[in-house]
This record gives sequence, C-alpha cells and structure tokens, in this order.
Amino acid sequence: MKRREFVGTAAAGVALAQAPPPKAKITSSVMLWTLKGTFEEKLEVAARAGIQSVELVGEFVEWTAADIVRVKKLARSLKVGMDTISATPSWKKMPISMVDPAQRGNLLTEVAKNIDFARRLEIPMALLMSGDAIEGRSYQSQWDSLVEGTKRCGDLAEKAGITLIVEPLNTKVNHKGYFLDSCVAGLRLMKEVNHPNVRLLFDIYHEQVQLGDVIRSIQNAFEYVRVFHVADNPGRNDPGTGEMNYDNIYKAIKKLGYEHYITMEYLPLGDPVASLVQAVDGMRKSMV
Repeated sequence: MKRREFVGTAAAGVALAQAPPPKAKITSSVMLWTLKGTFEEKLEVAARAGIQSVELVGEFVEWTAADIVRVKKLARSLKVGMDTISATPSWKKMPISMVDPAQRGNLLTEVAKNIDFARRLEIPMALLMSGDAIEGRSYQSQWDSLVEGTKRCGDLAEKAGITLIVEPLNTKVNHKGYFLDSCVAGLRLMKEVNHPNVRLLFDIYHEQVQLGDVIRSIQNAFEYVRVFHVADNPGRNDPGTGEMNYDNIYKAIKKLGYEHYITMEYLPLGDPVASLVQAVDGMRKSMV
C-alpha cells in the first residue's frame, strides 16, 4: 500500500490519508492538544493522517471505567496507539511541585493516581513536569527536591511497569518561571536520578528557544531520550516554516540509532491532516 493512497477502514468508517509504515523503527505520534475538536475527532484526524500513536495530557482525568473501555476500543478500531499521558496534568493548579519538598506527598499521590490511569489504558509512558521555580529559594535546594521527587516517582512507575518521561520547557517564550528549562539540565537530572524507569522527553522546539545548539544536546542526551517533540521556531508551527533545519536534526537522530517516538507537537497552519502527512513524510524521508 502506498503511503499517499486513500484507504478505508470498515471498523471505524474513516478514510485514511496514508497507512502507517508497518515496520518503521520510529513510531510517529501527535500531541492531541494541538488539534481541534472533541477527543474522538482528534483521534480521527490522527488516523486519517496515518499517525501511529497519540499523546494525551489531561483528557482522561474524569474518565470512568466504561470510558476507558470505550476509548481503548475506539483507538484500536482506528489503528492508533496511545503512548503517553500526563502524570501531573494539573501541575499549574495543584500544590504538587517537584521542587518543593512540602508538596511531595501530594505529588506522589497525584502521580500514583495517573500512573494507574496509564496502566488501565495500557499506555507505556507518563509525562512528568518539574513545576515552577519558587521565588526566594536557592536553586540548589529546589534541584535537590527535584532529584529526590523524581526518584520517588520513578519507584512508583517501576511498580506499575511504565516509564516516566521528564520534560524541560523553555522559559523565554512559553513557560515563564518553569524550573527545568533545558535538556542540558534534563541530562544532568537523568544522570543524578539514575533510575531505569525515568527517561527524558527532548522537546526540540523548547530547546531551540531556550539554548539552541540542538544537535549537540541531542547527541549528549541521546541514551536517555524516549520521546522527541517537534515544532518549528518561531511560532511553534509546522516543521519547515521557521528557522530550524529539521532535515539535519532528523539525520543526526537517525545516525545515533534512535528507535522510539517522534511526536508532532506543533500548531498546524493549514488542514491538520495534510499538515501531519507532510510533517511525518518529511521526517521519514530524512531518516531513510
């Protein structure tokens, strides 16, 4: 089946724009928050674009047991996997900061609850956020809390048989005040935590905004990376619309032998299905 053929899936009644590559070493994914519509409509967009998997943030927090069964059935009918949910979807609203030891109990309770969602949804990874820096406290004290909290969360993940992925975010444009603000710092965290169930989410857009020098940072952090997020800069739009040379970035990732997830987390400028088809085709062309 050619990737650009339109095919039908009787189970879902959806016309697919392209079929997922059956033996691809890299799994293509998309962050659902970047798409418009209901959860079901977003899954359909991913399926029509031939995306192999999706990431959730907090869409699941009020799902009942029946909802979980329904969502798993829908995803399977669309031939779309689910690879990640957030372990701390309400990190901006709840007292669960990883850099504050006083919030450790709340943090572990929240992470354990969402790890259980991941287990019931058969999702292999959960996303962990550091939280914002605390004014008036030393960087080192907050770092020490982050390290200890990550280890404790990793222990919860190990018991459930899933992997936690920690995400650095840029503070220059999108997340003012966020504590873990680069993958350079993320690599240091991985080394200090040294936990088999804790790995790094390398958001290429965030790293470009914060520090640049993306390819060198990817090379340094590679062994700890389980997911790459993709968007161009400025604007956080489709790869190829900004300053970033994704062809060279993808080739550098391929050279390292990467075989996990590359997730589109950008705001499509046009039709989302056509945009995702072009983005994934471009990624695969660079990584042949």
